[in-house]
Amino acid sequence: MVLTKILTKIIGDPNEKELHRLQPIVEHINQIEAEYQKTLKAEDIPKKTEEFKARLAHHKDNPEALREELDELLPEAFALVKFACRQLVGTKWKIRENEAEWDMIPYDVQLLGGIVLHQGKTTEMKTGEGKTLVCTMPVYLNALTGKGVHVVTVNEYLAHRDAEWMGGVYKFLGLSVGAIAHGQASKDKKAAYNADITYGTNNEFGFDYLRDNMAKSLEAKVQRKLHYAIVDEVDSILIDEARTPLIISAPAEQSTDRYKKYCRLIDQLKENDHYNIDEKAKTAVLSEEGIKKMEELMGVENIYTDAGFKEVHHIEQALKANTIYQRDTDYVVKDGEVMIVDEFTGRLMPGRRYSQGLHQAIEAKEQVEIKRESRTLATITFQNYFRIYEKLAGMTGTAITEAEEFSTIYNLETLVIPTNVPITRKDLSDVVYKNTQGKYLAIAKKVKELNEKGQPVLIGTVSVEKSELLSKLLSTQGIKHNVLNAKHHQREAEIISNAGQKGAVTIATNMAGRGTDIKLGENIKELGGLYVIGTERHESRRIDNQLRGRSGRQGDAGTTQFYLSMEDDLMRLFGSDRIQNVMETLKIPEDMPIENKLIARSVESAQKKVEGRNFDIRKHLVEYDDAMNTHRGIMYARRNKLLESEDIQEDIKELIQKEANDIVMAHATLEGREKWDYKEISETLTNLHSESDHRITAEELRKHDKSDELIEIAHNFLIKEYQEKEESLPKEGLMRQVERAVAFRVIDTLWMEHIDEMSRLRDRVALRGYGQRDPLIEYKNDAFHMFTELNHTIQQQTISTLFKVRVKQAEEQARMAPAMPKNIKTNEAAIERVAKNIQRSTLDETPEIKKVPAKKSKGKATKSKSNDKITVISADESTTSTTSAPEAPTESSPSTPANPTTITTSSTESPASSSEKIGRNDPCPCGSGKKYKKCCGRN
Repeated sequence: MVLTKILTKIIGDPNEKELHRLQPIVEHINQIEAEYQKTLKAEDIPKKTEEFKARLAHHKDNPEALREELDELLPEAFALVKFACRQLVGTKWKIRENEAEWDMIPYDVQLLGGIVLHQGKTTEMKTGEGKTLVCTMPVYLNALTGKGVHVVTVNEYLAHRDAEWMGGVYKFLGLSVGAIAHGQASKDKKAAYNADITYGTNNEFGFDYLRDNMAKSLEAKVQRKLHYAIVDEVDSILIDEARTPLIISAPAEQSTDRYKKYCRLIDQLKENDHYNIDEKAKTAVLSEEGIKKMEELMGVENIYTDAGFKEVHHIEQALKANTIYQRDTDYVVKDGEVMIVDEFTGRLMPGRRYSQGLHQAIEAKEQVEIKRESRTLATITFQNYFRIYEKLAGMTGTAITEAEEFSTIYNLETLVIPTNVPITRKDLSDVVYKNTQGKYLAIAKKVKELNEKGQPVLIGTVSVEKSELLSKLLSTQGIKHNVLNAKHHQREAEIISNAGQKGAVTIATNMAGRGTDIKLGENIKELGGLYVIGTERHESRRIDNQLRGRSGRQGDAGTTQFYLSMEDDLMRLFGSDRIQNVMETLKIPEDMPIENKLIARSVESAQKKVEGRNFDIRKHLVEYDDAMNTHRGIMYARRNKLLESEDIQEDIKELIQKEANDIVMAHATLEGREKWDYKEISETLTNLHSESDHRITAEELRKHDKSDELIEIAHNFLIKEYQEKEESLPKEGLMRQVERAVAFRVIDTLWMEHIDEMSRLRDRVALRGYGQRDPLIEYKNDAFHMFTELNHTIQQQTISTLFKVRVKQAEEQARMAPAMPKNIKTNEAAIERVAKNIQRSTLDETPEIKKVPAKKSKGKATKSKSNDKITVISADESTTSTTSAPEAPTESSPSTPANPTTITTSSTESPASSSEKIGRNDPCPCGSGKKYKKCCGRN
């Protein structure tokens, strides 16, 4: 800190230098806007927008030239927005059922903030400085490209409010505005994304991206290419919520009875005797005595062998649910459902669920309906989603403390924008009490004193439980007040907007990201403005600063002060025990406050510890997800290519070439011809096709002593089979639809399995740290090999399924194939009917595809009892099975492996195999007459 101050004195403040460099642009904007006032009329504004669009259109195919032209256009575009705002003053329109009158024209500091946002940086602008208006200028400028601009907010209320409020300005300028929402019809959502400007929440933007990459047709996708986004409350979205990745999931087929069983067993354990709690890490662990007790209760000798690791995991989750996660702090029970409370904003998080069985354990504890666990269908972290945008910017009232993380993770530079009017708010020193009771009594006394003179008070708490406790205390004192927490969130905007009125007392859980200004009533400035009381320090200094920032907007008077006790969670877990001991030794009374530099340093030190830990969690998460992100990008690109192509014949032929090469090289190694397995090559090639009479014998292959020759023979054989398969289909062009249907099914099924395997891999590599091996390096190495295997399996299963597919024109059982691009020429009814049935065959009645090395993969085809089904038997499954294709889930939510949080349940069913094991000496089900071990079960 001292070194930083010395360097700043020597070389100057870099923030001030950058703002000084941008000041001439602000002056240029004002000069142009002054000219507009003389030369333009209101009806000329949309024409000017069209003129700007035409200028940019000349560079649409040259990204670098387009960026330069945008920078050149900035002063004129910003000036036009300012001129439009001036023209709109006095205009009224509806905002969330209320009529509002436009009264805003951008200040110079707002112009400055807009320039910084256009440059793809983060701006720190204090509460009440008009960030919502600031973003209109860079949004307008970048929307002129026609590529779409996203404005990201923390909740749907703000998304729709801002879309309506700022939408009046955009429409006046000649641009279209849309807003997305959870549960919105696909048609409406697509229209919103096709607008010039789209408002929505971070969750909905992210989930739409995942859903688009599960879509069965181009028409089903709603998003365009991610161009430019401005993230409001950027610290809340890109930092606080970034610990939890987005996950789309489907219910798994697992019983929920065991959760009730383990909950009953945990109730019989005692803390310190049978288990130990670590509140800092939010974990509870069975002791040796606890393990013995559980073995006794379950009637097993060793729970780690008899019950199995999975059951032990659920025992530990039940222990955490009953001892660590607290009702009305971590979650609430509403309408018979356990709903998570956002630790940063105090809002309920409907649709989100804790992962890894924890949510089910809490449901068992609270005796509500226990929902099944989920299987992941698609996932992405916020870090990797927002890094997809070509340009990203953010704004918040508190960013500078997180500048390092913005730079490291998102490559976002942070600039602090000065306030329009100097801040006059008084930030008083913290007062510390011996215990919680003394602190709350002091708060009640102070609130009563302020309330009697009419000064409005805002009280910030860290949990629902504590806000309700304080509410009861104020009620006993006869103090009228409002409570805003997860249980009363419907009245959020109304409560906050009235918090600055005379005599108002408001208790709010975590004011972070509320997005609504507290405007002072008449004569409130003379009374001292809004008085903000913090009931304890948050684990992040930034959240405390956000609470302070609710007072003193636009130069208003105001006061803030935090009331602490040595029993507060932060002080108890991370503070100094010495302070507690001193207070006990000196026998300080409960109601005597202490103001001491040692305590202040202790609080700050505790906050820094927690901030550092949380940063490590987020960094750790993104480091692991980076490997998965590479896989995701390749698979989504492959899938998009399928959606955009009406003919993938050349891709299929390329796969056939690779498959021929893999089959030969798996059995014709470089170790010497005497070790080549000609018989295995012959059988593998023969087993790939279904009913063809063609066969290459091992004797024929032995005539060749070069692997290249064998590869050419294998390739020619498979190509011939492929051509015969196409000729056997009833109509020309049908094979193209078959190929797309098969490719979709294989890629989607194997990708879901890969996601699960990557999750399990992360758990496995964590143990390698005990062997002095870096788990992250181990994870990346293993992930590379797994992805290579995934690609081999996709190739093998695509070719195998294509060769075995059968067609039956059964319209009553048909389903539409994945939609072809709109430019497809084929319209014959017969092809459509057959294609429908092929889609049903390949997507509904293909066995679950398992990932196996290509060299061990075998398959036989057999006719099913019903002629309208396709049956494939693969060696590792040994029997037939059917499965349903997953549809897009209806609900989604985030989750984190590092700190298990939310996973969404949905109505989607995940593929499941119904196969049963066949004995190695049993007859092979393929009908060959051989024993299974000599046929399809051969290794």
